[in-house]
Amino acid sequence: MPKIGFIGGGNMANSLIGGLINAGYSASDITIAEPDEARRQTLNEQFKISVTKNNADTLQCDIIVLAVKPQLLKTVCLQLASDRQSQANNPLFISIAAGVKSTDINRWLNANQDSLSAIVRCMPNTPSLLQCGASGLFANKQVSNAQKTSAEAIMQAVGMVIWVETEEQLNAVTAVSGSGPAYFFLMMEAMQQAGEALGLSKEISQKLVLQTALGASRMAMESEHSPAELRQRVTSKGGTTEQAILSFQNADFVPIVRAALQAANDRSISLADELGSD
Repeated sequence: MPKIGFIGGGNMANSLIGGLINAGYSASDITIAEPDEARRQTLNEQFKISVTKNNADTLQCDIIVLAVKPQLLKTVCLQLASDRQSQANNPLFISIAAGVKSTDINRWLNANQDSLSAIVRCMPNTPSLLQCGASGLFANKQVSNAQKTSAEAIMQAVGMVIWVETEEQLNAVTAVSGSGPAYFFLMMEAMQQAGEALGLSKEISQKLVLQTALGASRMAMESEHSPAELRQRVTSKGGTTEQAILSFQNADFVPIVRAALQAANDRSISLADELGSD
């Protein structure tokens, strides 16, 4: 198995490490660099992995997962660039920092050099913390097929993985699945409030909404029919569901959703420009 190094010991790194170990990866093959001493101790006790405060210690690994906040990624990469000058190893870098383009990551990792690094950009979402996430991946041209397989295996430890053909498509992934959980939370919130307005208690309304969301998602995931077909199957002519759907449609529900995702997509593009600027 490849040796994997993590830079940053936050929630996503914690989830990935837990998923990898559950999938059969050896703790002895995992190293994490984390500046906070208490956090390092917790990770060591929880997973029995190697811990360090020095990011350069991960350069001995075959794969380095950049699990830091986007605003910190440039600093981390420039530091690694300096440390890599004395290293012969050329690892695969997997970035889970939202919005930072692979060309900028490569430029920082190879400061003052003409080298190119193998980089996979990943856009996970928060359900990854429960091992039921959805991650979009993009590989630059330096990534080998074997490295793509390794990157996919790492991200599959926390859920479903899809590859996109162009890096620009990660903006759409961000709009659909990266930000997507919040859209469903908003829908749940609105449905709960509507249930309360109709006379249900807060507790009962919330329980009904959450279980309904879970059931609908499972039906859509496990059915051979599309969401559109499933909706049609439960919408009886002249029934209560039809009236609710007509109300949604009369309020331009579909165009509203499309506009919201377009706004998220556009903001993803502008954030990438801001984060990549020098």
